[in-house]
Amino acid sequence: MGLLQRIQNTFRTRVAHVAPAPLRRRTAQHVSAQSDEGKLRARLMVDPNDHVAFAELAEIVRAHAALGHEDESRPRAVADAEWALAEELAQSARAWYPLIELARLSVREDLDGAQRRLGIAVERDPSGRALAEALAMLRRAGMLDAALSLGVGHWRPREHVPEAGRELVQIAVQAGRIGEAKRHLAALEAHPDQGAVGDLRIDLDAMILSHDH
Repeated sequence: MGLLQRIQNTFRTRVAHVAPAPLRRRTAQHVSAQSDEGKLRARLMVDPNDHVAFAELAEIVRAHAALGHEDESRPRAVADAEWALAEELAQSARAWYPLIELARLSVREDLDGAQRRLGIAVERDPSGRALAEALAMLRRAGMLDAALSLGVGHWRPREHVPEAGRELVQIAVQAGRIGEAKRHLAALEAHPDQGAVGDLRIDLDAMILSHDH
């Protein structure tokens, strides 16, 4: 065997032993990411309102979108990927949380469309959790009038979780509508779990008092 052939054989042997290692690591990472994504999607098939699973899956989807686009187009691609995920999950008749995410993503550019999605979300959830989440989202976005309109139109004090009432009272206070806040607080007395309501009343009474001049 000539010297050149021995060198070539040695090089091929080294490549065979050394080069695949990074590839194996990348492959393992890719398989792990696929496994995580599959598990999260399975969780969301069972419960499309699992907000923890949605947040984790959205992070994976955004990361995939970011890798596939240049700097200029990356923000739009990431937003579109998250939108597509929420839109996909919102197709379930049981899904309300994905609709709230769609509303959050569109509330600045399309308030009417966001309000329609929130209305559907609230109607899909008799417990009032969707209403509480929707009101909180609008409050954080500074859309107080839209939040009050949604709350007044859909809140059922006797049936909904107390958190929905707490959000509505807080929003009324922040909007400077103290009389309305007091009425909403009084309406919480209709809730059957007065133990839970009692804990809220202390904070809400103090909040109203601090703004009632």
